[in-house]
Amino acid sequence: MPAHPRSGKILLGSALLVYECAFGDWFAIARGAHDPPAACRLRPRDGFFISLLSRTARRRTSHATVPPVKSLKPGRRYALSPSHYLFAAVFLLRLIVLMRLTGSAFLLPNSGDMHFYNEWAQRILHGQVTEHHAFYGLPLYPYLLASLYALFGYSPFIPGFLQAILDGGTAVLLYKLAVKIFSSPAPPGHPAVAGPQNQPRNFFKRYRGECIGILAALGWGFFLPEEAYSAILMPTASLVFVFWFVVWQIVRRREAPAPLGSLMLGVLIGFTAMGIATILFLAPLLFVALFFKWNWTGDTRSILLAKAAAAALAFIGFGIGASPCWIHNYFIAHDPVFLSAHSGVNFWIGNNPVATGYPRFPPGLHAGQKAMLEDSITTAEKAAGRSLKRSEVSAYWSEKARAYIKNNFGAWLKLLLVKAGNFWNAFQYDDLSIITILREQNVILPGLKFGLVAALAIPGFLLAFSKYPLSRWVAAAILLHMASLLTVFVTERYRVAAVPGLLLGASFGVSELWQSCVSAKYFRAALYLVLLLAATLFVSIPQKDPGLWALDAYNAGWQALQVQDLPLAERRS
Repeated sequence: MPAHPRSGKILLGSALLVYECAFGDWFAIARGAHDPPAACRLRPRDGFFISLLSRTARRRTSHATVPPVKSLKPGRRYALSPSHYLFAAVFLLRLIVLMRLTGSAFLLPNSGDMHFYNEWAQRILHGQVTEHHAFYGLPLYPYLLASLYALFGYSPFIPGFLQAILDGGTAVLLYKLAVKIFSSPAPPGHPAVAGPQNQPRNFFKRYRGECIGILAALGWGFFLPEEAYSAILMPTASLVFVFWFVVWQIVRRREAPAPLGSLMLGVLIGFTAMGIATILFLAPLLFVALFFKWNWTGDTRSILLAKAAAAALAFIGFGIGASPCWIHNYFIAHDPVFLSAHSGVNFWIGNNPVATGYPRFPPGLHAGQKAMLEDSITTAEKAAGRSLKRSEVSAYWSEKARAYIKNNFGAWLKLLLVKAGNFWNAFQYDDLSIITILREQNVILPGLKFGLVAALAIPGFLLAFSKYPLSRWVAAAILLHMASLLTVFVTERYRVAAVPGLLLGASFGVSELWQSCVSAKYFRAALYLVLLLAATLFVSIPQKDPGLWALDAYNAGWQALQVQDLPLAERRS
């Protein structure tokens, strides 16, 4: 299918649209609902598009409190902020990897979850919009792929391009979170801008949040697993962006959002859950912010009613966002499944007598998304002696998992501890084995791995906990994501969503060590180094199962054989 003749302009417009819609504060300004917090107001450095939006907002509403945008220097009409440069840098890094991937034999998926999503999208594209069963696999990503193939022609490059944009957006979110969390406010009675009367002696102290944000965003740009996952047909980049966009919305606000804001946050979470359901574990963080973080105006009774209404709107938003799934399942397939019926078998894989905390398939289930789902249906139907609805298949596997937990509660608690250890461990369990292949093919650039980031992040968050209260929201988001994986199992791509938050903690820890050394606070520097040593020992606990170490080599060799790369297959055998 040929690509659209103006696809280049469309793609460039998409990049600009994602950036500005996500970070322009346009909707709040246009409504004039409230004055954004000082750290989030439009400033001269926010550039051309924000200048244009602010002028538009002033024309459309008399209530908008948008300061005029002026140039930083005479003769310069517009200025770019560091967030623009970080977006461009990370986007360029991802684009380099994507261009290298197009020149390799691994652009078109031939196995695993990538092939599963691509094959599903191809079926949709050829008219098989529904199979008249409840979804058995989260449908958002395949339907988005099918839409992109219909618009631009069949090419995995287009999804990779859009995922590169989202990764650039995640870098911007990291920078903005760091500025909001770690910037030191100006002393009372003194302006926050530079001037002869308040020139700081320490450049880093003045721009602490900005420096931490730049370091964290660049760390994200060079995070090795995400270099691979953002280029291939996987929804990882989308989840990461939405996850941290919601966290940023929680952190940046002091005042409660308008009713529409609560509803739209719920819609965003619900919609994203159709692609990766673990984002629903962010709901508790949103509700805690609604009831305890954001300020509300009015008497006690009206505040309680407003909080309850906001929570109800968020719940309604979850349902609206996920409505394509449950409407299809309830009214087309006539099966009461909210998202996808494969949750039951995933629950069993993560909680059974041979579970290791990683996706080790118990007897009767083969590895690979497609084969595993087919086996789970046939096994459940064989046990029941009849055809089953997808919800009944899910209930069969869920009941097996619950029975195991009930009858082996002590062993299950130990398994939870093992999963928690796996989440923080430096061992890279890439069930796709794509990272190793792309690294050996020189597709992805050298970069950071999870173990290093986690070891640096743990002491960073411990030191930031009391001094920077907003960092607790980032730590809570990381722990909630970890909790979502404890219900099933841990893989490298599943834990990537926690990495941006970990990079914030790691960057703060490194900055704290440097600042302590420069200011001769040797006790604090020694404390950080002790915590770093303990964290390093924790994340470096060795994995002794030889099967875990053999998986990567086996899968990499098998995939190389599939694409007729015989030298690589021989090296990995």
